[in-house]
Amino acid sequence: MKAILIYSGGLDSTTLLYEYRDSIELAVSFDYGSKHNEKELECAAENCARLNIPHLVIPLNFIKNYFRSSLLQGSEEIPEGHYADENMRSTVVPFRNGIMLAIAAGLAESNDLDCVLIANHGGDHEIYPDCRPEFIDAFDEAARNGTYNGVRIVSPYCNITKRDIALRGKALGIDYSLTYSCYKGGEKHCGRCGTCTERKEALEGFDPTEYED
Repeated sequence: MKAILIYSGGLDSTTLLYEYRDSIELAVSFDYGSKHNEKELECAAENCARLNIPHLVIPLNFIKNYFRSSLLQGSEEIPEGHYADENMRSTVVPFRNGIMLAIAAGLAESNDLDCVLIANHGGDHEIYPDCRPEFIDAFDEAARNGTYNGVRIVSPYCNITKRDIALRGKALGIDYSLTYSCYKGGEKHCGRCGTCTERKEALEGFDPTEYED
């Protein structure tokens, strides 16, 4: 497998980076104007440098300019609570993974790579339609049929929990202080938004994160 990784700099994709480091030829991050992009991209650059994996950052300014989501700069406040809460739907960036996967598939073909790795997981399914297994399966078929070299979409964590992912990372010795998750984008993790709540649950017992609360 010669892979490109869609890499945010968060807990899940960092675990994927380290777990599949021997197969990853290129990591790509997207700067789409989220409130936490800057902090995530710093972590992504650091981890790629440590593993000597080439890291590409692609700007997607049109998402911030034309899409609606509380995740984006200049939009409404990020809701607090658990992902199971109805108000968390405001954090959805419409078809974000579809856009990123399409670009990554094109990059894969352009660089003679045969697959795209993405770190969506089972906890994403309720809120985020473009993280669900049926979406990944459909996009895999589209990428395979739409590229000369039959690029595949590979989602190793699609049906496991974030806790499962964190435990894999612990076994690999990953320093999770070099990852960022908070949707509010502050210097410290807020500890109250959906992704902070999920991060706390995933890293319980070995959490190096400094939270505001």
